[in-house]
Amino acid sequence: MSVILNIDDLERASHLSVDQMTWDFWAGGANDLQTVAENKAAFADYRIRPRYMRDVTAVDTAPKTEIFGKKFTIPCGLAPSSMHKLAHPDGEIATASAARSRNWPMAISSYSSVSLEEAKEAGVDNLLFFQLYVFKNRETTTDLVRRAEKAGFKAVLLTIDSPYLGLRFSERRNKFKLPRGLEPGNFVGGRYAGPIDFSVEAKSKSKGPGTNDDLLMESKPNVVDPALNWDDIKWLKSITSMEVWVKGVMTGEDAKLAVEAGADGIWVSNHGGRQLDGCLPTLHALPEVVDAVKGRIPVHMDGGIRRGSDIFRALALGAAFVWIGRPVLWGLKYDGQIGVELAEQILEDEFKLAMALSGTTSVGQISRVHLTKKVSATWSKL
Repeated sequence: MSVILNIDDLERASHLSVDQMTWDFWAGGANDLQTVAENKAAFADYRIRPRYMRDVTAVDTAPKTEIFGKKFTIPCGLAPSSMHKLAHPDGEIATASAARSRNWPMAISSYSSVSLEEAKEAGVDNLLFFQLYVFKNRETTTDLVRRAEKAGFKAVLLTIDSPYLGLRFSERRNKFKLPRGLEPGNFVGGRYAGPIDFSVEAKSKSKGPGTNDDLLMESKPNVVDPALNWDDIKWLKSITSMEVWVKGVMTGEDAKLAVEAGADGIWVSNHGGRQLDGCLPTLHALPEVVDAVKGRIPVHMDGGIRRGSDIFRALALGAAFVWIGRPVLWGLKYDGQIGVELAEQILEDEFKLAMALSGTTSVGQISRVHLTKKVSATWSKL
């Protein structure tokens, strides 16, 4: 493809040069992929109400609030996803370099293909969040957290939606496994006692309740702990001075519990539709979470963002910040760091134009008054 004009073009271009197992790993999700599709489609349920005759000669896309004392280009960042070396040999080094180059924030996965220290060196103060799965072996988890703090990360991003892996048919059919020579960079060199259960691989036992009972009975099992609960926020805060954010909140009830437990921020996410199929799209969950939090802590969101106007709509519904996942991998596969920077630039340009054409000149002006919702798309509690 000779010209990349939007994120969909980037997706198609990256698809041309990737093996089928990797593509299915990126594109796939849980069960029938209903939530994968609805995360993206949900944005069409909201229409922008533009205002005109409002001098839009100068438009400022900077977020209305800083994150950890830093101002970024736009209120959008690079979300954590695993094993970026599946897309490019430079992996997360290229991604972090792209974040730094265009002044975007980034979060890195526990299952990154380079170590958190290497990525931090490339991303410097643009690499903010260390995404964390809490293992049954708390010694491993504690060491990961302390390594992240020592490296200069600002926050732990605790993923709460994955006590077990979602039922992903494509990964099971393909018997997904990492290519020879590629392994999670945070766990190389025998640093931790016992093997690490990388749950997306076919050999993992963490496929649902009862499937990993023998693994959980081991003395120090490095497997995601299905007993994780809100009390563990307090435990995490006891072992680090970093902020503890919660990723995977999808309801007002859990939002209130997160605040009460002492979380420093909330990330509305359904894991890109890769965990529970048929759950709410994140954009539909967002207003409920924002209303429950009542401004006490920041609320961020990921899921389905492909356009600058998508960023606008999420901010109008109350998100302080949004994050992109799959588009990062598409850009990385297309042209490494330059490809990620291209994805960033596309969204920057589209977001700025959406602001101007809606009559807003600063992010702080964007609010729910700028949206109207398709009534037929409304979901209500039973």
